[in-house]
Amino acid sequence: MHPTTYNAKAYSAASEKSPLASTTIPRRDPTERDVQIDILFCGICHSDLHSVRNEWSEFMPTVYPIVPGHEIVGRVTKVGSDVAKYKPGDLVAVGCLVDSDRTCPQCKAGFEQYCPNLTLTFNSPDKYLGGVTYGGYSASIVVDEHFVLHVPSNLNVAGTAPLLCAGITTYSPMRHWGVSNGKKVGVVGLGGLGHMAVKFAHAFGARVVVFTTSPGKKEDALRLGADDVVVSRNADEMQKHAGSFDFILDAVSADHDFNAYINLLGRDGNLTLVGAPAEPLDVAAFSLIMRRRSLSGSAIGGIAETQEMLDFCGKHNITADVEVIPIQKVNEAYERLLKSDVKYRFSIDMASLKFE
Repeated sequence: MHPTTYNAKAYSAASEKSPLASTTIPRRDPTERDVQIDILFCGICHSDLHSVRNEWSEFMPTVYPIVPGHEIVGRVTKVGSDVAKYKPGDLVAVGCLVDSDRTCPQCKAGFEQYCPNLTLTFNSPDKYLGGVTYGGYSASIVVDEHFVLHVPSNLNVAGTAPLLCAGITTYSPMRHWGVSNGKKVGVVGLGGLGHMAVKFAHAFGARVVVFTTSPGKKEDALRLGADDVVVSRNADEMQKHAGSFDFILDAVSADHDFNAYINLLGRDGNLTLVGAPAEPLDVAAFSLIMRRRSLSGSAIGGIAETQEMLDFCGKHNITADVEVIPIQKVNEAYERLLKSDVKYRFSIDMASLKFE
């Protein structure tokens, strides 16, 4: 039996060529395990744009209408009868996941993000209402309490929203590969993901080197916590760092030469990809073999690790650098995102939906 529903204001796209526009969507009334959240801010992730324009049609075709958004911060307005962790008024967050099967080995190990039956925050089958899930470009959302996170009260709310994707996507592989005091860490690309990686690596006590194709980003990289900045087109600058890194996080989605970065790793060094270039990688086997280097990928984080990341951010006062916009400027923000014209993440002020 479907639960009862209520209508919520939202912004959706009707097709891959349509702009996002004002609409109303159904949300389920909370079941006994659900938390109803009044959304305060929602970050804009590049994957929102890819999904709206159906650019990932091969492995994740978009079902229209689509309501994107998976970097959500809001206040609890209502909880189900079995909810123990949250109460109305709590400041909470929701990231890329709203459900998983909770019985598979991945879920039992705390890696819900790798569950074969996960439910994404938008454009995933909605087991409650049919159709697909609708994301955070909306006035409210209802989520199972297991997938809701506490937000430390000292953090800037607008800047917290992007932590739920850009934050955890960079935090998780650093934790996995043991980034810590005294390690040498490289960050490739200084965008929405890269700027968070710099902040985290710095907070972990690592020596941080940023690689960028834009000489103009040097000052900003240093402000964010980098110890050194290398313009990656300069072969001499790159050569100075050969064989010296413990870990490099590559956050670039454009096609580029991975071998140049693999050669910067020391013995047992790791290069983790969080950017996803469209073309297959061309990797030289010997550069991996000769120093037991590894190349890997990583996706967001599990629920427990995402909470750990938010608590770490609370302790170190880390948030994303954001430009706050009203929802009415979302299409303009998408155009600017394509030109990398944002430092470093857009955060939508959902109070602006009230003026629709």
